[in-house]
Amino acid sequence: MKYKFVVSGAAEIGHCAVDADKRAYEVGQEIVKHDGILITGATSGIPDFAARGAKEAGGISIGISPAASYTAHVKSYKLPTEHYDFIIYTGFDYSGRNLLLTRSADAVITICGRIGTLNEFTIAFEDNKPIGVLEGTGGMADEIRHIVDMGHRGKGRIVYDSDPKRLIEKLIVLIEKDKEEVDAPETKEEEEFGRGKE
Repeated sequence: MKYKFVVSGAAEIGHCAVDADKRAYEVGQEIVKHDGILITGATSGIPDFAARGAKEAGGISIGISPAASYTAHVKSYKLPTEHYDFIIYTGFDYSGRNLLLTRSADAVITICGRIGTLNEFTIAFEDNKPIGVLEGTGGMADEIRHIVDMGHRGKGRIVYDSDPKRLIEKLIVLIEKDKEEVDAPETKEEEEFGRGKE
């Protein structure tokens, strides 16, 4: 089964590092090179650059839209469609979409970002999901270490790197660890608990 990565980041990149778009594109490419599928919020900016990278590397790109339909996605939200194999229209606006988006993947990657990106990060953090932060891209990505420290909730399952390839490889280690725990033989207590639920 392929790895599923969400790329979360700023739709408007004026405040991001000057090369954040290029690095988001590289993340999309690295996801495909590492047998992954890209999932984004089907928005402009950082997620769209990642989607372009994934598609140009021959991979699969899925969008999860805040809109309820193709028409609303394009006309009301003014969001892109070009670099996606398909888009799921949630009709849940941004906050509802963010929950579905982060829960759809094995890991979430933060690149630059504003408040919406922080919302996606905190959902993933609360869900104890593997999170990768592409440092040096500006915005929320460069504040995450400080936010986590100030949150007093532990370090989470976060890996940090400034290199897209290394970041993906670090996340795959965490994803594989999750798979090993699921595939591990059940203990006697777990077997008894399972039988008690039937």
